[in-house]
Amino acid sequence: MDRATHVPAQKPTPPAIRRWRRLRSAAIVLMTQGAILAVLLGLWDHVTANNKQAAFMFGSPSAIAGFLGEMVRDGSLWRDTYVTGLETLLGFLVGNFVGTVIGLSLWYSRFVSRVVEPFVIALGSIPIIALAPIIIIWFGTGLISKVAMSTLSVVIVALVTSYKGAVGVDTDQINLMRTLGASKFQIFLKLVVPASLTDIFAGLKLTVGFALIGAIVGEFMSSSEGLGHAIFRAGSLYIIPKVFAALVATIALALLLTFVVGRIERLLMPWRRIH
Repeated sequence: MDRATHVPAQKPTPPAIRRWRRLRSAAIVLMTQGAILAVLLGLWDHVTANNKQAAFMFGSPSAIAGFLGEMVRDGSLWRDTYVTGLETLLGFLVGNFVGTVIGLSLWYSRFVSRVVEPFVIALGSIPIIALAPIIIIWFGTGLISKVAMSTLSVVIVALVTSYKGAVGVDTDQINLMRTLGASKFQIFLKLVVPASLTDIFAGLKLTVGFALIGAIVGEFMSSSEGLGHAIFRAGSLYIIPKVFAALVATIALALLLTFVVGRIERLLMPWRRIH
């Protein structure tokens, strides 16, 4: 009779080694991204350095860096970034709160969700820039109008993603909780909301950009400060490198907000490995 083949059990990888592997992988990715960016900037600078028309149309990395330095020295970069960041953050928080609350609440009644569905689709299909004149008439040209634009850019996306997460909860788990005597509110609070967090945070990461776009559009329409105002003013004067300099600051702001959302996701969902 053949002897049973003994397969040695695999030893679990120590946490320190796993952490080192993650850091090494992140470093490789970061270095690759930096190399790609350096090559692109080098090609851009080479093309614009030998072509005056291209330099006028597309600027150059050196000219953009020069304008960024100038904006830092005169304080306009920090002031405009603060204004746009505040508008974006407020619109992001208000829009996601309202949209998520409504989206999760629609789980309670499929009848209500079917009734409001065409209204949600209709609101979501309106280009945000078309609402700008109305928002300015309603709320004026100050901070509130920019926050309203940012909120409207976010709320529908937050509603749809949160509702998708709520209705996607496993029905077997819902039935199990019902058999254990859980009320509908307990099912909602202890099962539906936690199970929807993945979709909610996916929506949060997506709406960072939408909130920023709403704030920028509002500043295009009527503003005396902010990154949108800086972009609009530089564009109207055909100072293309300064337009790109303000765009760099806008991208940096979006990356910072996305990073913060990712950190909050890690804190609230420690059981899920985020790549």
